[in-house]
Amino acid sequence: MRSKKLVSIVISLYNEEENIEKLFSELREVEKTLAEDIDLEYICVNDGSKDNTLFLLTQQMKVHKNVKIFNFYRNFGHEIAMTAGMEHSKGDAVIFMDGDLQHPPKLIKEMIHLWKDGYSVILTKKISKDKDKSLLYKMLSASYYYILNKLSDFEIPKDFPDFRLLDRGEIEVLKQIDEHDRMFRGMLNFIGYKNYKIIEFEVPQRFAGESKYDFRRSLGLAIDSILQFSTKPLKIATYLGLISIVIAMALGIDTLIEYIFYNNGRTGYATTLMIILFMGSIQLIILGIIGEYIGKIHIEVKKRPLYFGELIENNN
Repeated sequence: MRSKKLVSIVISLYNEEENIEKLFSELREVEKTLAEDIDLEYICVNDGSKDNTLFLLTQQMKVHKNVKIFNFYRNFGHEIAMTAGMEHSKGDAVIFMDGDLQHPPKLIKEMIHLWKDGYSVILTKKISKDKDKSLLYKMLSASYYYILNKLSDFEIPKDFPDFRLLDRGEIEVLKQIDEHDRMFRGMLNFIGYKNYKIIEFEVPQRFAGESKYDFRRSLGLAIDSILQFSTKPLKIATYLGLISIVIAMALGIDTLIEYIFYNNGRTGYATTLMIILFMGSIQLIILGIIGEYIGKIHIEVKKRPLYFGELIENNN
């Protein structure tokens, strides 16, 4: 039996060479303040970085025995990186965080304290509204969460990042979800949780580097997350069909009234062209939505591994 509680800290990193030394410096300061009955292990997932991230992680591993590295053979994405870290964690609790220092390491001590008090889920909430983001980004982010929650069967709240602590019991339940496309914050809400606590924090300015989520990646994540947690987009076909019927009936009645009461004959060219374009656009939209779902089915049924990589441990 282990006399101490082990907490695994899963850190996702992609091209973060400028942040690693500062990150581990702050983590070590936090580690010094923890109670004697707590041990930490760091599982650093290198998500196919193209810079010196892996080399610098191996340097940290040589100095600190509780550092492990899971090195992806290529970039598989943030959600998969967290999955790999979770699957290789051994802790009684697991903390997920990014390696860009915008998830403050100083909150780890408070998370562990609340966990020891009996909470099985510790969430964090951003109270600063992305000060370094543009107005367009903020508008798109607000629109995304509005649409997502309108279409989803359960609420996925805004401003709750993946920086969180989960008890081992919650981890084992989460591991039962066998899906290729993943959105961690949505998966946890899908499972449901009651015994939780929320920690609010100000998002610090990025220490170095730049955000890895450009518009294309963010848009892809938005579409994927909507399709993952809802089939409501498929119902759009029914609604658009009903709208089309109403519009067609209205045009027909208008044409009939004009002809009978006002003797106003029409060639019908413009109306016909408009209806063709309208119906063609609707059909393409519906085919696109159906195609997205079929594409996801195609990926899921292949049952390919989520990632390929190797675990690098300190053998000293």
